[in-house]
Amino acid sequence: MHSEIHKSHRAGWLRAAVLGANDGLVSTASLIIGVAAAGSSHDVILLSGVAGLVAGSMSMAAGEYVSVSSQADTEAADLKMEQESLNNDIEGETQELAQIYQARGLEPKLANQVAQALMEHDALGAHARDDIGITDVNRANPLQAAFYSACTFLIGAGVPLIAIWFIELDRVILTTTLVSILFLGILGGLAAYLGGACIAKGAMRVVSWGCLAMLATAIVGSVFDVMV
Repeated sequence: MHSEIHKSHRAGWLRAAVLGANDGLVSTASLIIGVAAAGSSHDVILLSGVAGLVAGSMSMAAGEYVSVSSQADTEAADLKMEQESLNNDIEGETQELAQIYQARGLEPKLANQVAQALMEHDALGAHARDDIGITDVNRANPLQAAFYSACTFLIGAGVPLIAIWFIELDRVILTTTLVSILFLGILGGLAAYLGGACIAKGAMRVVSWGCLAMLATAIVGSVFDVMV
């Protein structure tokens, strides 16, 4: 009985979700810290955070849709080209598939039998999978990527905004930093868990880059405050 529970089918939406949540949290927290370090008022800090949330979520959705659509267009062009080859030279395409299986370790006779059987069952699917490398697991889905990125960006960006909504101005930077580190660790660990990777390593990776981003904007904000 097949007992393994694989996680690669989650790669498409998990990548977009993690990217969106991480970008939302890090960019908004960094923006808040940078604006606060520049000596801005509490209202200005909140306004900057909300503006970053709205602009960032739309930017993430548009960026994911455009980039993944480009990937989908490339895949469609490759499949069209492969279908034309199948229509014009079915025997040659069968031999090409057999050679792929031979390179993977099958005996020539068995490779030819497997190639012939797969070609009869689903010629384009066999070539898409074994010749081009396109599978249902990694197939590009622009709308899915855009939706997950935008929604998770909103969730991530909402964390530091909610955290500073009711606190005093002099505690904005410290509160934002601590809350962001906590949720970045949770995000990194959860993403690693869903992907079947090391939870501690995933959490540390996300926290480290998030801290660097917040530190950089804090320095910029402080320098701007001094210059003004």
